[in-house]
Amino acid sequence: MYKNRSGRSLFDVAMPAAIGAGVVTSFAIAQGQHPAIAIAITAIATAFAMICYHFDLV
Repeated sequence: MYKNRSGRSLFDVAMPAAIGAGVVTSFAIAQGQHPAIAIAITAIATAFAMICYHFDLV
């Protein structure tokens, strides 16, 4: 339809994505997952959200 970015920056997209992924991976750490894997999952999820926002996929 139309592109309405409403003045949001990539930081405004990255923070909620990182917090959301961090909550899920903190639960995974509590269940025994290695912390490095959890941080990598959080970073990948945040990067994916930023890429989707940059290319107007959201």
